[in-house]
Amino acid sequence: MLLMGLSGCKAVVLDPAGDVALQQRNILLESTGLMLLVILPVMALTAWFAWHYRQSNKAARYEPEWDHSTQLELVIWGAPLLIIISLGALTWMSTHLLDPYRPIARIAAGQAVTGTNEPLEVDVVALDWKWLFIYPQYQLATVNELAAPVDRPIDFRVTSSSVMNSFYIPALAGQIYAMPGMETKLHAVSNQTGVFDGFSANYSGAGFSGMHFAFHSMTSVDFRHWVDTVKSGSGSLTRTAYLRLERPSENEPAQSFASVDPTLYNTILNMCVEAGKMCLSEMSAIDARGGLGLQGIRSVLPLEHDKYARRGPDEGPPTSAYVLSPCSVQEAERAAAAPPMLKGPRDLAPLSGAGLSRPGSKSGLLGWQVPNTKTRS
Repeated sequence: MLLMGLSGCKAVVLDPAGDVALQQRNILLESTGLMLLVILPVMALTAWFAWHYRQSNKAARYEPEWDHSTQLELVIWGAPLLIIISLGALTWMSTHLLDPYRPIARIAAGQAVTGTNEPLEVDVVALDWKWLFIYPQYQLATVNELAAPVDRPIDFRVTSSSVMNSFYIPALAGQIYAMPGMETKLHAVSNQTGVFDGFSANYSGAGFSGMHFAFHSMTSVDFRHWVDTVKSGSGSLTRTAYLRLERPSENEPAQSFASVDPTLYNTILNMCVEAGKMCLSEMSAIDARGGLGLQGIRSVLPLEHDKYARRGPDEGPPTSAYVLSPCSVQEAERAAAAPPMLKGPRDLAPLSGAGLSRPGSKSGLLGWQVPNTKTRS
């Protein structure tokens, strides 16, 4: 009955549809096989020793003074050492060859990527609690639905609107994290047609369980038809429309947008979709130049990146608010009215230390005098 119940399950990780996931599956199997080279003999010998040296077996050799065997020590330590070396080499090679940031070098085993295999670019945005997919090459976008042709490399750029999520299509490739204000990358390819599950593998709040989407792997002709169908529909994903879309919602049905603002993804990544908000890239550029210093009379609101402080277009454009001083208005007025601490022109001559007390002695700064204290100039 247990086997019948498991017959309805599909181990998609062990039977993937993409070459990257297939290579990851092979690494999993190879690593497991290498470890079983130790585990299986140990389990078998444990059972054999318990049976062979049982109390009723008088034929078993009894050697209470035995304490060492060079041959046995070589086997006990040599075999695991060789396995660890093999696992280390396997891990080193796969870590570099299957780096998610590295473009794939092959479509499938024996089929290298050529100049004719133009990658499909997909910008992925994790929202609360749904997935947004932007196709910059076709200027369209979808929600909770992803499509790609078989045997065509896919270049994912992944970010998040608010909290960290994990973008994962088990049949295609391993998971990659989506974080606000940051961009991660994933390269993959699909080799089989079909519909596969995608979801978030990192808990992100109340609607996390509904963050599922369908990945449609189709032929090139069907994908072209899918693009034409989406482009012939209605709906435009402008910045205003995005601000409404990103508001938290659960179990959203699949939807599509026939057009999309070409600058939308970069503004999402830089957390400046709202009008008047300073982008993270602009802030980084200012910091790289040394900051604004005393000339930094900037608006407060563009520097505010709290997603829930001003969410969506309904609040209207930001009001003008300026930083006048790092203190209260009354403190600033008192400081302005106070006489200057330095009177007269500044003495720009270099300090020589003449007339100062020795370090550690009671200084004249506190009104104390120390007899027989000499100074150095």
